[in-house]
Amino acid sequence: MRHREMKPWHAPIAAMLEQHKRSEPVSFHVPGHQFGRGLHRLTDVQSADLSAAILPVMGIDITELSFTDDLHDPMGVIAEAQQLAAACFGAQETYFLVGGSTSGNIAMILASCKPGDRLLVPRNAHKSVINGLTLAGAEAVFLNPTVDGDTGLYLPPSPAVVEEALKSYPDAKGILMTNPSYYGLSVDLGQYANLLHAKGKLLLVDEAHGAHYGQHAAFPTSAVQAGADMVVQSTHKTLHALTMGAMLHTQGRLVDHAAIRHSLQMVQSSSPSYPIMASLDIARAMLDTYGEAWFEPGLGAVRKVREALHAAKGRFEAVQIEQRHCRMDPLRLLLQDKLGQLSGFEIQQQLEKHNIWAEMADTKRVVLLFGAQTTEADAERLLQALHHITDEQSSLSCGSWISTRATDIYESELEEELAAISEPVMFDRNLVKSTVVDLEAAVGHCAAEMVVPYPPGIPLVYRSERITVQAVNRIRSLAAAGARFQGASDPAMRTISIIVS
Repeated sequence: MRHREMKPWHAPIAAMLEQHKRSEPVSFHVPGHQFGRGLHRLTDVQSADLSAAILPVMGIDITELSFTDDLHDPMGVIAEAQQLAAACFGAQETYFLVGGSTSGNIAMILASCKPGDRLLVPRNAHKSVINGLTLAGAEAVFLNPTVDGDTGLYLPPSPAVVEEALKSYPDAKGILMTNPSYYGLSVDLGQYANLLHAKGKLLLVDEAHGAHYGQHAAFPTSAVQAGADMVVQSTHKTLHALTMGAMLHTQGRLVDHAAIRHSLQMVQSSSPSYPIMASLDIARAMLDTYGEAWFEPGLGAVRKVREALHAAKGRFEAVQIEQRHCRMDPLRLLLQDKLGQLSGFEIQQQLEKHNIWAEMADTKRVVLLFGAQTTEADAERLLQALHHITDEQSSLSCGSWISTRATDIYESELEEELAAISEPVMFDRNLVKSTVVDLEAAVGHCAAEMVVPYPPGIPLVYRSERITVQAVNRIRSLAAAGARFQGASDPAMRTISIIVS
């Protein structure tokens, strides 16, 4: 991590909104709520408590006025806030996103690919990447991810696979990597950047879950620090921005900034949320003002839980992954039942009974995300909940693992079923003729829909991809374990839509 001198508090968008609110303005412009006027009249029956919570946000919810700047053509406070963010995160240019990392991923692809172009994509890419390829009319060459031998979790494709793919498809524009994973596993992307840049290719990175990377000595290196050309971060996920607040960082001679700006104008609202932009501004100012100290409470809380679980040698254990080829985000805790009686989904459900809400679960583990300001008191509540769950489950006899490694969300026969490098796949925006069949009867047919267990929103089967026995087995296992399938025609996944000629 590079040393950065702490700076006095300065958040230009937030300051502008505060000053305008203090001036007691009279609104004859959108939005129609006019700073929340009238919400105080609601009764308890009409959600008065929630309205009171929303009212302060509405007080700074304005539109493009003569002094508020324009996200699509920034020259004032938004331009200044983005420049401050670029300096904070080490980028050449930074663009604020009010549509989450989804809008950033799509914009990266639209700015980099023309119809018919090819882009290397790990198979475990987020669905927004596929949507971006579909809109761009570009083809994906899927690369088989590396599977961690101890946990079965996915890591980015190895540099050797990327190099082989570039030899097979020398016309590829580059690669869009996902790093870190939803589970907090990451690799240093420096080797990838060197490999791609030597061939004049782009390294695009979906770093949605790593907005805090590079901001503390305990954290892995960020994709920007590693030399990536374009990097999308969900600032709302691990820093203090409102939901949907994200950033797109760019650097280097391979980036077409005019194309990026044009793409963002297409995918972002012409009426962006000023509260979201202010929260991005504030999240950056927190880093500049407090530095590494901002993350100490969260790091201390997760350390307390890890140490307590290790000392207790009880039912639950925290998965620890620290190897030469990968690192684990220290703010994520992967929790599992050593006895194998409770799946990750069931642990999540038990925690919710104690008002402890996890980020996600799979058939083995529950994933807990500790924020920068998570406290030791929060950690103690988690430990007490786990203690109660242990007591409640003590009457059950020891069983075997509910899921085997072959049915885990991210550990499967993927490396055996698929070639390391796929043939190019085109995602057609046009409607196709389809029919619904039993899941088992779909083997050998091409899917007419994506199968997306959520979270984390990573497709198991892509639209137009041929459905295999292995894919059907994974879907059945996940459905039986309680996973949800976003956007599926049959949420229970007993049937699936296939393409017919």
